[in-house]
Amino acid sequence: MTLRLERDGPIARLLIDRPARRNAMTQAMWEDAPRLVGQAMADDAVRVLILASATPGLFCAGADIDEFARYAADPDWRIANQAAIRSTQYALAHADKPVIAAIDGDCVGGGCGMAIACDLRVAAPAARLGITPAKLGIVYSLFDTKLLVDLVGPARAKRILFTGALHDAQTALTIGLVDEIAPDPLAAAKTLARAIAANAQHSVRSAKAIIRRILDGQADDDDATLALFRDAFTLPDFTEGAAAFREKRHPDF
Repeated sequence: MTLRLERDGPIARLLIDRPARRNAMTQAMWEDAPRLVGQAMADDAVRVLILASATPGLFCAGADIDEFARYAADPDWRIANQAAIRSTQYALAHADKPVIAAIDGDCVGGGCGMAIACDLRVAAPAARLGITPAKLGIVYSLFDTKLLVDLVGPARAKRILFTGALHDAQTALTIGLVDEIAPDPLAAAKTLARAIAANAQHSVRSAKAIIRRILDGQADDDDATLALFRDAFTLPDFTEGAAAFREKRHPDF
């Protein structure tokens, strides 16, 4: 098993488990990942998804380059591979619920692409992050590149892609490639996930949806976003939140 989904209460974990190849992603893994993300999103008990390695000290070395080399001459495989990678990135970036990457070890190429498609990233002090198509003579897709530009800005995105350099965790934190450094990134991601899971999920998911609209180019409210604001006052989350505020207690969402 190279990818699996586990659940612990309101937190699901999508685990990469191919340690012999530093968790490099095969075509089959790229094709399976969106299904597992969708499974977590469809589970009403799940409030947050964590993307992590099943093996401490690893995250993901990216796509399996040996597989690339074997099938590079096959145009049908290239089309299928591009579609599978994009589907994984899209599933993570457009997941209804928050997704956190727990980065323990090298996070390179397609592995870094998956991490930047998540909402938040927690890295170990020894983690290294880089996107390396320039080292391989391949091209990062527009969708993936936009995720990177949205995260770190165009100039830093250019530097990351032009150089193909690996960045240590502190540098990654400084430029906004990760959000937190923690000795145990999975434990820190779980703590963050529990804090998110304790809040009103309508508020959390609506905020994520609105931020995604902004990143996709929307600059003003439309009927759908205006309705999100108005309708929130009619939902059980608001009733409980307002009651907890008046009664000076923690809300139970």
